[in-house]
Amino acid sequence: MESTLPMTLLLFVSLLLHHPPPISAAASPPLLPEESLPTKSGYLPISPTAKSAIFYTFYEAQQPNSSLSKTPLLIWLQGGPGCSSMLGNFYELGPWRVSHRQGNVQRVVLERNSGSWNRIFGLLFLDNPIGAGFSIAETPEEIPRDQQGVAKHLFAAVTSFVGLDPSFKTRPIYFTGESYAGKYVPAIGYYILKKNAQLPPSKQVNLAGVVIGNGLTDPSTQVATHALNAYYSGFINDKQRNQLEKLQNEAVARTEKGNWSAATDARNEVLHTLQNMTGLATLYDFRRLIPYETDMVTELLSHPGVKRLLGVNESMVYEECSDAVSAALHEDVMKSVKYMVEFLVKESKVLLYQGHCDLRDGVVSTVAWVKKMEWEGIDKFMEADRKVWRVNGGLAGYVQKWGSLSHAVVLGAGHLVPTDQAVNSQAMIEDWVLERGVFANEQIKDASLDFQGVI
Repeated sequence: MESTLPMTLLLFVSLLLHHPPPISAAASPPLLPEESLPTKSGYLPISPTAKSAIFYTFYEAQQPNSSLSKTPLLIWLQGGPGCSSMLGNFYELGPWRVSHRQGNVQRVVLERNSGSWNRIFGLLFLDNPIGAGFSIAETPEEIPRDQQGVAKHLFAAVTSFVGLDPSFKTRPIYFTGESYAGKYVPAIGYYILKKNAQLPPSKQVNLAGVVIGNGLTDPSTQVATHALNAYYSGFINDKQRNQLEKLQNEAVARTEKGNWSAATDARNEVLHTLQNMTGLATLYDFRRLIPYETDMVTELLSHPGVKRLLGVNESMVYEECSDAVSAALHEDVMKSVKYMVEFLVKESKVLLYQGHCDLRDGVVSTVAWVKKMEWEGIDKFMEADRKVWRVNGGLAGYVQKWGSLSHAVVLGAGHLVPTDQAVNSQAMIEDWVLERGVFANEQIKDASLDFQGVI
């Protein structure tokens, strides 16, 4: 897609980067009530010279349980590639979520989210990469084509955000995300740890851990699981399983040869075939009779008044997922970032979670690549019990943990876990960050018991 932004828009963005407008509800439309406005929103530059910038919305913790200088910051990245993190904000884990109000005319409204991830943490949404959502790519050529490019832009944006408030500097930062962010999250975490080693403490990013939900992380391993998963879940028969396995083998073979574009096409064929075989409304959640209604977010963010209050030029057209970004990252899809997760689990802590009903990037596909991790703790992790996890007395799922690696299976959820299980997802992220309940660190206790056994 060959296109460039009008000069008036580029000038507007340049002004925003240096003089972001104050958020005011004076002209607030009914769609965005005053109490739903973010603490901060606008644009973060990716370089001192480029006009391209990453759009953000930030919500401070509603009920911080410590001083703000110590309150964790969660950063959410959407998948796609090329989908807007405003989906996560207004459809999944933000403090306000879109809903349809029934009446003479059906319309979108915002409702409070009891399972918001900013209950006790700060929460930052980034439209990533540039070109996604309200983020701006000065030219299509500037859109990243690999995870190194994605991470470089994210690092610039995050360091710029941290510079907006002195309290941000000392706060522990956790990168979170789902789906294709199963590559973005490890990429920025890996980039930060490598970069921090070269920077003085005053310039380092205070990375504390990473969270990947229903992620595409090691695509070659994951694409090879679809036939068995669907077969043993009762969706396909032996003949269909064999057909699907042949297509999967082709995707793996093309990946091993480094034919990246062809490998992506082969994976798409696997998913398309599986969709046709099952007849499901969506592979993202095999229970659903209709797909996730994310178009409500588009309806909300197409309103000129909403864009104005968020610091976005009213002439910008909101796209839920960008075709330009998807095209730019086409050859990146089948490239693995497993080695980045292996590095992160040694240097910080990692949470992997999946909704139990996801047939695309679900439990089976994640366990398959986790088993292959090159990490000194992987044997202990695989031997650890998968514990029953309860929230408010109800069964929420199962958690397996050893040392710095945690894996959660969320019952009653598909690909968009916070949408399907808002309160349970909130409990998950809070307990993992604070190391409580089934996410408590028992490694020292277990090591002590092992030592006594040796004696």
